[in-house]
Amino acid sequence: MTQDTNDSRPTANRTPADGHQHPEGGGNSGVEDCIETDSCDACPDGDGPDVDPSIYEPFWEDTRAALERRDYAKLLATVGGLTALGSLVVPVSGLTQVFDRKYRGPVYSEGVPLVDETGARIAEDTLDVGQQLTVFPEPRPGIGDAPTILVRFEESAYGDDVRDEYTVGGYAAFSKVCTHAGCMVDDRDGDVLVCPCHSGRFDPFTGAQVVGGPPPRSLPQLPITISGDGYLVATADFQGPVGPGGD
Repeated sequence: MTQDTNDSRPTANRTPADGHQHPEGGGNSGVEDCIETDSCDACPDGDGPDVDPSIYEPFWEDTRAALERRDYAKLLATVGGLTALGSLVVPVSGLTQVFDRKYRGPVYSEGVPLVDETGARIAEDTLDVGQQLTVFPEPRPGIGDAPTILVRFEESAYGDDVRDEYTVGGYAAFSKVCTHAGCMVDDRDGDVLVCPCHSGRFDPFTGAQVVGGPPPRSLPQLPITISGDGYLVATADFQGPVGPGGD
């Protein structure tokens, strides 16, 4: 007579208490045990890290890896943004701070000739009425470099704000350095001198007073005359501080 007894031996299809099926034989059972728990007897030394036979799935399934991917993506986005910003900042910085006058002594002085970019002196007939030219003080010891706007209009066009002794033969000279941010006042709108950086506008007929934009004060004027040999020369330095700042 056969007696009913509980066979405690493991079988291939037995479902353990944890509810997971384990295939018969060694195979990958040790690896799977490692996946199910943080540590197990099948792992090396009994307490090793989780192991998965796939080289892809753990990275995309693991929560910590997902966080690391998001952090990495944020880092890339930040670096990309800073790079793009840097590419914009550099040209803007170069545009708005063209002139950095560290030398604070006189730029012009009495008798210093005005010269063009080639160093040639400016004769009385260099410009026609309505024209302008960038000039500089002729280099010499103790004299700093400073770009200057030389314009020529009919003498009757200048108003009372322009002193007669500051002009000669229809010529008037002003600092080319904008009093707002130090840009070069390179443009013109009709007879008005215009700074391209922030649209500062200066009227040469009123002594380069501000007629538009953010500059806080007029361009300082340079007193000039014609020397005995027919060239334009300064009679003093600029009548005010050059560039941003000042009163």
